[in-house]
Amino acid sequence: MQRAYYHAPIADFLIQSEESIIGQLALEHTHALEESQKGAWLHQIKVLQNELLYFARGHVLFEVAIPRMGKRADVLVLLDDAVFVLEFKVRSTTYDQSGQDQVLDYALDLKNFHAGSHHVRILPILIATHAPTHRNILLSFEDGLCQAMLGNESQIAELLHLGTAGVAGQVIDVQAWLRSGYHPTPTIIEAAQAIYKGHRVTDISRSDAGAENLTVTGACVADIIDGSKANGRKSICFVTGVPGAGKTLAGLNIASERTQIDEVEHAVFLSGNGPLVDVLREALARDKVHDAKRIGRRIDKKQAVSEVRTFIQNIHHFRDEALRTQGPPIEKVTVFDEAQRAWSAQQASKFMQQKRGQPDFNMSEPEFLIEVMDRHPDWCTVVCLVGGGQEINTGEAGLEEWLRAFESRFSDWDIYYSRRIRDDQNYLNTVTGVARLDALQAQPLDALHLAVSVRSFRSEHVAAFVQAILDADVEKAQHIYASQLRDVYPIQLTRQLEPAKAWLRQQARGTERYGLVASSGAHRLKPLGLNIKDKIDAPVWFLNGRDDVRSSYYLEDVATEFDIQGLELDWVGLAWDADLWLHQGKWHFRKFKGTRWQQCNTLESRRYLLNAYRVLLTRARQGMVLFIPEGSATDETRLPNFYAETYAFFLQIGLPELGKVGRD
Repeated sequence: MQRAYYHAPIADFLIQSEESIIGQLALEHTHALEESQKGAWLHQIKVLQNELLYFARGHVLFEVAIPRMGKRADVLVLLDDAVFVLEFKVRSTTYDQSGQDQVLDYALDLKNFHAGSHHVRILPILIATHAPTHRNILLSFEDGLCQAMLGNESQIAELLHLGTAGVAGQVIDVQAWLRSGYHPTPTIIEAAQAIYKGHRVTDISRSDAGAENLTVTGACVADIIDGSKANGRKSICFVTGVPGAGKTLAGLNIASERTQIDEVEHAVFLSGNGPLVDVLREALARDKVHDAKRIGRRIDKKQAVSEVRTFIQNIHHFRDEALRTQGPPIEKVTVFDEAQRAWSAQQASKFMQQKRGQPDFNMSEPEFLIEVMDRHPDWCTVVCLVGGGQEINTGEAGLEEWLRAFESRFSDWDIYYSRRIRDDQNYLNTVTGVARLDALQAQPLDALHLAVSVRSFRSEHVAAFVQAILDADVEKAQHIYASQLRDVYPIQLTRQLEPAKAWLRQQARGTERYGLVASSGAHRLKPLGLNIKDKIDAPVWFLNGRDDVRSSYYLEDVATEFDIQGLELDWVGLAWDADLWLHQGKWHFRKFKGTRWQQCNTLESRRYLLNAYRVLLTRARQGMVLFIPEGSATDETRLPNFYAETYAFFLQIGLPELGKVGRD
């Protein structure tokens, strides 16, 4: 992806003809050039050649790629020690909030993901060309990023002077800045939108270890598919990854790339995670409508939703279609997201008998899905994306159920797996599970493990930190926090809900999203105004703006592990209840029944609860606040001792208390 359509020293830009600059911009523009876009460029060139007359130094760039967002910033000006990000709203008479958020988002993207911009000042400016003159005060955040300044087309020189006056920082080496690497980390929603538009994962994701890992894994899966296709074999591969490593991103990319390679394969991404499917479909549909409107084409929302359904499908619809026919499905390559959540034989049989009128159904969900793909007479490939320690609901059988399906059937299939499956008990937590794997003569491939988190771009060590918390290993958690997280990934601790909400609002800039989460068993947060029984509308909660009371921004509705698994927020407020409480250095597991807490007696129910908190603790991309209530001496379901040791545990780890002097 070309970094900028045009760039030049300001001195050269000032003497270059408008036609020449337009020609260079048009040459780099790969889509059909609309007159409106050409007109906007011409207006920007005229304005800037006038406003930059007294700046002989510096460098100017037009149409600068922001790959993570799939967009381009209008203009960047490198001047002295600062990067000015200019977003033009040609002929606009108002400084809209959406425009302010847009230019701040671009600036944040440079600050977070462009190596040459990490340690320089970045000043976003919204130019509403025909708006009234705006009086600005330069306000900076701690990281050198400034709040968005506002101005009309006659104020640009004034704002550049304001941003450079009295500052004596190191002048930016323009050539070094231009050569600097860009390492974006998109949200899964941004990634899905970009991949749907035909971008490769390497265009939108980090080019360091995280993206290398994604690329290597994708290439390994592609080799397996190509080998199966060439040799008429049936294959299954199990891809593992730490929380936030990009398993869903990898799956979407595999399905998209296979479709581009050969449409006859009908590669499909399948997920049983209803909220994830709903959110991604809604995001893609909205994006499709927006893009069509931008180029003057009309498409209604219903049509857009229909078109994106083929890209992301609900696994239950795939299953139900297979029940109606004995023939093979059209898909030759299926990617099953969160395969560890597939149902056991008992759960699947119960559902099929009660909900689908299949009294003789006696297979687990993995066995049935493999049987469906086995109907192909020649070849097929199944890709299972497996999260370790991610089973969170009754009947979710984990990886072992997939292995059990091959014990007496499907002996002609080739099985490939990540070696991490044997080494990490979060994947196979029984001796029999490991024995089943060994008996299958499957082939281990290291490339099938995604080891690096790309969600928490501030630190890749969040998953290890969370594992130490869930192991109640205070020393290990202390070490990881002090050495890897404290200075780059803020985590705050509080006993009060309102300060937690205020902190979230203060941290977020631009359109960075924040929200409250809690476990589905956190019933006694209700007296504090957090009712986990009030179900969120996932697409609305995750996608709608600050003006919608139903969105995550309002901090009124809380998402549970079922709502948020596979998705993420920039900033998370986790409300901790007494369902998982620390007592004498060990985690204790409870469920609320009727009017009181009851112990979780089965290993399975304890594992689900521990995994629920694992999901919640790994949803934040940039930082989080843990709200652990004080409890109430007059409420036997919320006694202070239910929360006190948990809070003390996090204090011992070293987490700062919100608002305490000397600890922030």
